[in-house]
Amino acid sequence: MTIVPQNIADAPRVNDPDTLFQPRPRPTTPAHIIASDQEAIEIAHRLAADFAKGAALRDKEGLLPLEELDAFSQSGLWGITIPKQYGGAGVSYVTLTEVIKIISAADPSLGQIPQNHLAIVEHIVSDGTEAQKQALLGDVLKGIRFGNAFSESGSKHVAAFETRIEPDGENFVVNGKKFYSTGALLAHVVPIVAVNGEGLPHLAFADRSAEGLTIINDWSSFGQRTTASGSVVIDNVKISADRVIPAYLAFANPTPAGAISQIIQAAVDAGIARGTIEETIRFVRDRARPWVDSGQDRASDDQFTIAAVGDLKIRLHAAEALLERAARLIDIALKNPTDETVAEAAVATAESKFLTTEIAILASNKLFELGGTRSTLSAHGLDRHWRNARTHTLHDPARWKPFHIGNYYLNGVKPARHPWL
Repeated sequence: MTIVPQNIADAPRVNDPDTLFQPRPRPTTPAHIIASDQEAIEIAHRLAADFAKGAALRDKEGLLPLEELDAFSQSGLWGITIPKQYGGAGVSYVTLTEVIKIISAADPSLGQIPQNHLAIVEHIVSDGTEAQKQALLGDVLKGIRFGNAFSESGSKHVAAFETRIEPDGENFVVNGKKFYSTGALLAHVVPIVAVNGEGLPHLAFADRSAEGLTIINDWSSFGQRTTASGSVVIDNVKISADRVIPAYLAFANPTPAGAISQIIQAAVDAGIARGTIEETIRFVRDRARPWVDSGQDRASDDQFTIAAVGDLKIRLHAAEALLERAARLIDIALKNPTDETVAEAAVATAESKFLTTEIAILASNKLFELGGTRSTLSAHGLDRHWRNARTHTLHDPARWKPFHIGNYYLNGVKPARHPWL
């Protein structure tokens, strides 16, 4: 499945804010229902092989991944964490992080787009009523994609929400403006984070075509370009009471919601690193020249290049090992949510996030060092790896991770519960 528009000039692009982008149609057939962890991994590998074929072109041209995203959500991978009692596979977070790594190694924009969707699924499971679980999780299994209207670019900090939700008779009305809204442009439903009169965050699920909901295609970052993480304007959007979930409960109570949000981000970075290292190996083998002082005929026989690739692999495997450890601790915390299990999962996830950030940036730098000047030629499109790594790792500052980790181990201070730790 290589999906390339017949006329690229007319294809929908990211950062085209003056063009009204119509909502994507809801799926006419239900998504595939994945039955096991093994099946999820197999499907991820098949999709990744297809996604990789057009990744460089989509990045270069800013092409929105419309067909790819439909194939992704229809594959069933967006519903794999739904518990079995609600019709999902209930896969482990070890499996979920591997799926995200596999997809992100092929195209990290596609790997990032479901991040908020997957975190929201856990909020529904944790904080939704039984009726909400049946309805909203059922929609996911049918292939409905949740977007993201979470962060705000003009507030004091990431947790200072100015978007408001207020009673409107028996229902609610929401007003505000969002940015970094990954997935919203191409979603079917847009969950909005808004605070009530007491300042408590809620999730309000708005249809993508809801009156008063405007999604602007204005994402202009140099990396993760085709996530289309632009603006959402919420102007008196009406939300029925059965589509509002008290999201603050996931952080007021001991749940691994924050670690879940973070570990998906870490998995994207690990995927970026994995894909970049494989690209480096291919380029060194096929295109790079040995340095004049090496005495070798091939760049792949240059002793310093060999050692550098070995170092990258060691660091990647260390980051992946910590990622898997964190995922296992999240699985434990989901089964037995206590202050201690949740803290252990959060700290382990912070450890993995620190290393996945480092290896993603290091690998994307080493690609050019080992590939040589010719690796910078635009024909190869390799700059996307560094741009993606640098952009995505800015999601939350890695410099804060050692502090929280050290404070936990040295002073027994459990980290605060929020989505950015």
